[in-house]
Amino acid sequence: MQLQGKLTVERMCQLAGVSRSGFTGIWWKSSPTRKRWNCATPFSGFIWSTGGTMAIAGSPRNCGMLVNRKRVARLMREDNLIAVSQRKFVVTTDSQHDFQVYLNLAARMEVTAVNQLWVADITYIRLLREFVFLAVILDAYSRRVVGRCLARSLHGELTLTALQQAIASRRPQPGLVHHSDRGVQYASREYTDRLEAHGIIPSMSRPGNPWDNASCESFIKTLKREEIYCRDHKDYADLDQHLDLFIDHYYNQQRLHSALGYRSPADFEAAMVVAGQMSAVAATAPRMKFFQP
Repeated sequence: MQLQGKLTVERMCQLAGVSRSGFTGIWWKSSPTRKRWNCATPFSGFIWSTGGTMAIAGSPRNCGMLVNRKRVARLMREDNLIAVSQRKFVVTTDSQHDFQVYLNLAARMEVTAVNQLWVADITYIRLLREFVFLAVILDAYSRRVVGRCLARSLHGELTLTALQQAIASRRPQPGLVHHSDRGVQYASREYTDRLEAHGIIPSMSRPGNPWDNASCESFIKTLKREEIYCRDHKDYADLDQHLDLFIDHYYNQQRLHSALGYRSPADFEAAMVVAGQMSAVAATAPRMKFFQP
């Protein structure tokens, strides 16, 4: 209990007609200690759109600054900012086909470097006058979008174009595992032949078991919440242009990921280069986990 002369702080607050919490707040505003918390303000304009107080507090920490997520939440309330609400998930997978369904290898993998496991998925985007579809491929280790394709229908070229873009940009060594759902686009002969031609091993989830593709679904959720639902795209061309900006210049280069220590995919891979890990990627194999009998 603090003493001020012969009176306690609680007694002085009673005599002055103020609460103890109110007194503490007034003292805190005038305290030099408060200055170290002001570091959250310069970062707020950049990261408010991520929608999470943990991500907002995590960015200044990367610069050696101390920021409490409760302060971030208060700053958001003072600026009248709220997170964008999520919408209902719509299934785009057609798994009723006669093509081969491959073993789920992703469930047994412990990824240790890039280009060991890619995860792929398809989502729909609603425009004013039409529905369009987006196929994406992510590197499961760095969460980087390595391939994508936007199209007006769910034809086979949608996923094939995204795959070819990923192969051209990353040039993976044989043995890479490509994981997806059991949709006909990924199980088709054209797609699996393209995987085999580049030494890529197909892997597929089972019904009711979406966790192995969680990083790709997380990206789609982020894309919808931070770009699609926040902007009225004029048409297909306008959406295509903004997707390029969002994925190439924001998500891959700037968007912070808690799984990466609140770093962007590009920064995470750059740190691997500095640590000398990227040069040994070709010789690095993922660890496999097998179920105990």
